[in-house]
Amino acid sequence: MSIKKNSELSNKLAEVVVLGMQEKKGNEIVKLDMRDVNATISDYFVICHADSNVQVNAIAQSVEEEVFKAFGQNPWHKEGQGNGEWILLDFVDVVVHIFKTDTRSRYRIEDLWGDAKSESYQSA
Repeated sequence: MSIKKNSELSNKLAEVVVLGMQEKKGNEIVKLDMRDVNATISDYFVICHADSNVQVNAIAQSVEEEVFKAFGQNPWHKEGQGNGEWILLDFVDVVVHIFKTDTRSRYRIEDLWGDAKSESYQSA
């Protein structure tokens, strides 16, 4: 089963990703709306960070579980699981970036996409 290209559905998916991050106390959660940014395929990037590798992995697992419960969907692609520095979960229309705190500071991914509209969320 694949999530169809649909703005309303991709926004709901992004919101479920945020919920998964909040469940495990992800820090500085940001949703970037990529729909009006040139040369991007995904509708949203959702980004957060955590202070430990264990928490980074726990957040990734929580996001996967919440998305599966809501949509019956696993990530199309995953990278970085195990090392806990930067985990990427690609749900096609929504790409999830979960960083260890210092890694997020180093890559400053939000600055790369500074022309995207952003929305910030608090941890639960």
